[in-house]
Amino acid sequence: MTADRLSLPRANIRVLLLEGIHQRAIDSFRDAGYTNVRHETGALRRDDLKEAIADAQLVGLRSRTQLDAEVLGCAKRLIAAGCFCIGTNQVALEDAALRGVPVFNAPHSNTRSVAELVIGLAVMLFRDVFRKSTHAHAGDWQKSAKGAHELRGRTLGIVGYGHIGSQVSVLAEAMGMNVIFHDVRPVLAMGNASTQAGLEKVLAESDLVTLHVPDTPETRDLMGAEEFAAMKPGAHVINASRGTVVDAEALAAALKSGHLGGAAVDVFALEPKTAGEEFVNPLRGLENVILTPHVGGSTLEAQESIATDVASKLIAYSDAGTTTSAVNFPQLGLAANEGCHRVLHIHRNEPGVLAKINEVLSAHDANIVGQHLQTMNGVGYVVTDVDSIAANEALPTLREIPGTLRTRILY
Repeated sequence: MTADRLSLPRANIRVLLLEGIHQRAIDSFRDAGYTNVRHETGALRRDDLKEAIADAQLVGLRSRTQLDAEVLGCAKRLIAAGCFCIGTNQVALEDAALRGVPVFNAPHSNTRSVAELVIGLAVMLFRDVFRKSTHAHAGDWQKSAKGAHELRGRTLGIVGYGHIGSQVSVLAEAMGMNVIFHDVRPVLAMGNASTQAGLEKVLAESDLVTLHVPDTPETRDLMGAEEFAAMKPGAHVINASRGTVVDAEALAAALKSGHLGGAAVDVFALEPKTAGEEFVNPLRGLENVILTPHVGGSTLEAQESIATDVASKLIAYSDAGTTTSAVNFPQLGLAANEGCHRVLHIHRNEPGVLAKINEVLSAHDANIVGQHLQTMNGVGYVVTDVDSIAANEALPTLREIPGTLRTRILY
């Protein structure tokens, strides 16, 4: 697709990248011809964000920037958003979809980074490294094998056996651990890992439980007082998934009582919005708890991979209308059609819209060469290739079709 064929040349498309997104994303955009890139090293204050996003066609963000309905309402020209991370909770996904804005993320790009951290935390918990390190920093020399164990021969229970959980499984087996897991979906076990029928059995049999589930209504407070009580005395727990999965007060109580041996937590229900804001949590100050500031996926390798992944998805949508892997939007994977003109029409999923689109195009002598329709969560997405530039003349009428959310000539 040559730049001069696009209805809006790439150099005129404003790209806003926030929160220090890796340089690889900037390079990807510029290599593709998107030279109008604004890169901010941190999150913008709310009023500054509203002002900055007003003229942006593409926006990239991480976890601190909140694209809620009010902010999206200021983004009149926005065509797509990219979350350069796994989670998308920071975006009002339904509102974005109803504004015709697909949202993309990188669900698998930091899998290895998180898995490696989990194994490292497991070693430190079983060897009581954090407490001994804290005492050594204070000048207290505690050279002892008491409470220190190898991972080999211990049972690891994985709750959530997706991309990260299964990668942890592979690494744990390489360390000599026995791996059991529970997932709400039927999944293929890696290596010698064995699936368990319910969470209860995993909790009862594991020396270490590690959590790898998404934030959903079903997983919120998945681990509370009852679940911690069901774990083996002296067992450890790691949470590197979502802060809402664990009741922090209940975990603190189980640790203080001595029922649990230790915990490592990387994610929290309430996290500081900025580096200067105090981190408040009931687990602070406990010697047998390792706290890390949501850095599971924060390696340079993961950030580079994420930058490449999400930037390529935004470019593919901008260039060809491709929405494959969008989290809130009907998914269509489309190659550019060099011999045609492409019309994108986003609408509420109501009966008769497709027929009306075709009536309008036919009335303007725009012969349809190819057409694709997909729907999702009340939104319909139609991509139509026509052999006549008359589609430009049809655009005002296409916008008047009842239920239309957004329509444009891509090229």
